Amino acid sequence: MTIRNRVLMGSMHTGLEEEPDGFRRMAAYFGLRAEGGAGLIVTGGVAPNRSCWVAPFSIRLASASQIGGHALITEAVHQQGGAICMQILHAGRYGYHPLCVAPSKLKAPINRFSPWALSQRGIRTTIDDFVRCAALAHQAGYDGVEIMGSEGYLINEFITAKTNKRTDAWGGSFANRIRLPVAIVQGIREKVGERFIIIYRLSMLDLVDNGSSWEEVVELAVAIEKAGASLINTGIGWHEARVPTIATIVPRAAFTWVTRRLMGNVGIPLITSNRINTPEVAEEVLAAGAADMVSLARPFLADPFWVRKAGQNRADEINTCIACNQACLDHIFTRKTASCLVNPRACHETIRPFARVGSSKRVAVIGGGPAGLSCGVTAAARGHRVTLFEAAAEIGGQFRLAQAIPGKEEFAETLRYFRVQLARNEVEIRLSCRATVADVREYDEIVIATGVRPRPVAIKGADLPHVHGYAEVIDGRQAVGRRVAIIGAGGIGFDTAAFLLEQGTAGAGIDGFLDAWGIDRQYRQPGGLKRPVWPEPQREIHLLQRTSGKPGARLGKTTGWIHRSLLKKSGVKFWSGVEYRRIDQEGLWIRHGGEEKLIAVDTVVICAGQLSDRGLAEEIATVGRECHIIGGALEAGELDAERAILQGMELADRL
Repeated sequence: MTIRNRVLMGSMHTGLEEEPDGFRRMAAYFGLRAEGGAGLIVTGGVAPNRSCWVAPFSIRLASASQIGGHALITEAVHQQGGAICMQILHAGRYGYHPLCVAPSKLKAPINRFSPWALSQRGIRTTIDDFVRCAALAHQAGYDGVEIMGSEGYLINEFITAKTNKRTDAWGGSFANRIRLPVAIVQGIREKVGERFIIIYRLSMLDLVDNGSSWEEVVELAVAIEKAGASLINTGIGWHEARVPTIATIVPRAAFTWVTRRLMGNVGIPLITSNRINTPEVAEEVLAAGAADMVSLARPFLADPFWVRKAGQNRADEINTCIACNQACLDHIFTRKTASCLVNPRACHETIRPFARVGSSKRVAVIGGGPAGLSCGVTAAARGHRVTLFEAAAEIGGQFRLAQAIPGKEEFAETLRYFRVQLARNEVEIRLSCRATVADVREYDEIVIATGVRPRPVAIKGADLPHVHGYAEVIDGRQAVGRRVAIIGAGGIGFDTAAFLLEQGTAGAGIDGFLDAWGIDRQYRQPGGLKRPVWPEPQREIHLLQRTSGKPGARLGKTTGWIHRSLLKKSGVKFWSGVEYRRIDQEGLWIRHGGEEKLIAVDTVVICAGQLSDRGLAEEIATVGRECHIIGGALEAGELDAERAILQGMELADRL
């Protein structure tokens, strides 16, 4: 078949797969992305039997009785002129249940369950289950299937000697270890015929010790093509690998060199992936001959019309994925339905529909941070007349600070998107304007999105000249010395430490990132790892917290380990269970482990939390007017942009 463009919407589990009305919601979700121009869509992983489950009661396609729900999805996509493949995934030893199986009885370091070793009969049954699943997908109207042979799942486990310790015909030599994926692809091709698409997700870079060598990657690719695959998609890293592959800290297109290396070794098209989030990057990758197609997953969460906007030269209107993982992967790994921090409608299209208003109101939004921007843009897009008041000289609030943090430079894309949408929807913007009651008295609706202010600390010496708040440091208003103590080890404390180290690996370019995390372009060792070369830290930093336990424990589930690793590699000293005694010219005095100690530093930075800024809301209440409070102004806590943007959108939907 002919695909309308060279953009693949890559596979990503959303949690809709397990919702009671999940198929109806997935039909709306995928249908909208097809309407937005995606050339070929791949669903989240579908299990061909129970032992394949990622978790109990995960989605599977094992009998004709399960076809009906899938047909809703394929019909919705086809109505919009799109094409869709269903990914068949066997979780292997990553299956979070006691029925999980693997080539050998080796427990994954990220799983509490030990797998059962598949018997030879079990292997043949598994092959049959894959083939049957593909045939059922064909009956359900899918244009093809993707075989998940990457990321450390079952097929990947068979391929590598690291996890395949078998001594029978399915282990030992590489030719034996790849029998499983070859047999699956061959069996599917024989069953479904030549016109059905078969994508094979090939692990081109395992990023684990004793993974596949480059020669083995090439040999497998050639064998998969010969077996009948239509396309080969790039897989990067196992889930247990301790190398970031899709987080914001990863430079854009950081792994396309792997796909490019395989180009010319096979005759079927190759798809490249990971951190391709803008049309410019996608075009550069294709123009350079690094791949025949590009795969984007999370960018389609952020903006379902990514392709359409790119094709219409409206790239500045794209709501760009910032790779934060907060509302997508973090939700999935905590058994919640995925969404998107910058687009809360994602995966909730039937629950949070967008509708124009019948009667327009005058709406005042006070505060140009994430909550206020979300509310103002959404309200204006619905047809309200919106005025946005912002006390600072530019919009952004805490996002404006976040974009200065190494590894969070992508946050600037969200602010660019909001600027374009404010203009497009004719929002009146009043910058450097601290709104008063008189300013907003005549509006129909008043929205308070004034954010937060730093929580003061009751530490003797906190008013000394070498003691600063985090905002003053990040925006450059205050200079910082060579030795620094940071009071507060939450998300802002970690961000401030990264900022002061002045070394975000994303800013160091692809080669700097690869060197820092020990990824070898030359592929001299199986798995593609080498000795990391971490840049020398710019400062001596101490990160302190009152509470006991591991600093950064509340950071994002899928990215927290990256932030902790970054600071540890840079020599940051972590302190827990600290009592702050005083600050003087010598540094910060603490009580720790029953002893009073001096941390000799030049600068102390306060990151001790925030308080909601509700001053204007209280003033408005005194004149008998009601107002809506959202974002940090409603709830300070750890700054939560996901919550703020969602609240802004939901409020605008109610106005």
